[in-house]
Amino acid sequence: MTSNESDVRRAANGRPVHHRRRKAAELAALFTAGFHSWWSRRHGHAPPADDTGARPLPEGEQAGPSGTDTADDEASVLWRMRTTVKDEPGSLAALCTALAGHRVDILSLQTHPLAEGTVDEFLLRSPEELSANEITHTVSQAGGASTWIERADAHDLVDGPTRVLGLATRTALDAAELPLALRQLLGRCTIRSLPATAPGSGRGQDGVPVEGALEDTVMRLRAPEGGVITVERPYLPFTPTEFARARALVELDARLGPRIPRSQDVLTLSEGSDITVRRADTDDLDAAKAMHARCSARTLGMRYHGPLGDADRYLNHLLSPRFGRTLAVQTASGKVVGLGHLLWDGDETEVALLVEDAWQRRGIGGELLGRLVTMAVEAGCSSVYAVTQSSNTGMVAAMRGLGLPVDYQVEEGTLVITARLDATPVAAARLPYERERSEGWLARD
Repeated sequence: MTSNESDVRRAANGRPVHHRRRKAAELAALFTAGFHSWWSRRHGHAPPADDTGARPLPEGEQAGPSGTDTADDEASVLWRMRTTVKDEPGSLAALCTALAGHRVDILSLQTHPLAEGTVDEFLLRSPEELSANEITHTVSQAGGASTWIERADAHDLVDGPTRVLGLATRTALDAAELPLALRQLLGRCTIRSLPATAPGSGRGQDGVPVEGALEDTVMRLRAPEGGVITVERPYLPFTPTEFARARALVELDARLGPRIPRSQDVLTLSEGSDITVRRADTDDLDAAKAMHARCSARTLGMRYHGPLGDADRYLNHLLSPRFGRTLAVQTASGKVVGLGHLLWDGDETEVALLVEDAWQRRGIGGELLGRLVTMAVEAGCSSVYAVTQSSNTGMVAAMRGLGLPVDYQVEEGTLVITARLDATPVAAARLPYERERSEGWLARD
């Protein structure tokens, strides 16, 4: 881990923690097969043949869900495959003919031109009994090189432009969606956002050219606020086309500026007090600092695990939609009395809570945690973790109250609680209140 990355983790946790032209006849023959352009979406890896150069299944991972079809009363499987073919007339046709010999249907094709050849991406449908090893061996014999293959599912049948427009729409509505949209655009990858200045240290981050930088399996893009977005995919190099798409999405985000959904929920506590749960951002910085001032040293220490004097310095980073999503609990008088953070931490997702002392033990923390975990499930996160102290019985109870499998680990003197997420969104914890529904994503049954 670089020192800059370490600084960012300190900010989140308050502690140290981790295209080739085709001949016209060739194209005509291919497009009669009904190709649609597509972007790959990552799931699990399928095991490739050893002599094809295909990427193997990482240890400990399982192949993702397969797509099946009962057409012609034959079970079939969907595959995503990428291979490099020489830029010569007939090379693609030879590959397609070889696949057809094994009754493999080509549902879509997309090409990425490179100096040394063309990277072709396929969405394939094969007989169920045909293994990934057999497909990659066939491709190798037909002239394909550096082949990679994995299981696909029905989601990959979505028209490519439609899918990208959907990602752009999500990003336009919420700045916190950018890292998630990039991950869906590029597949399974690690995305880190580093601010222009490392929070809590005042040191500047390493710069990146305006046009960004692409180095094989790593791309670096200039973030809208002046920081750096780093995307890593060690198992499969990025193509110039993928780099251009990612850069376009980031440029869209920059033109739109800061934004979050403004809907909210009004909740009535059992004693009659009304509170509002809403999204928060850096506009709430002063209110969050004021809450800090009303919190006891013990409460702040339970949350930030470091010098209490540094707590305010972390807030600008924590409230930025660039690094995650924040929920605020606000009283009828306008005071912020609780904050819940869902922080994108590379491949992992952290949840963190802070409730002002006078408002503790009313179920507010559980309500915030339930909503944050629901958002994590909807974002496709496989787990969430919380960093706390063993004496923080409230946070431990809130994590256990999710009703999810939970793991406990002592790390650097702190307790790390990890909840493995189910496919079904987690319902927010129920408080003794009557809910006043409002328009927007926060309103739910």
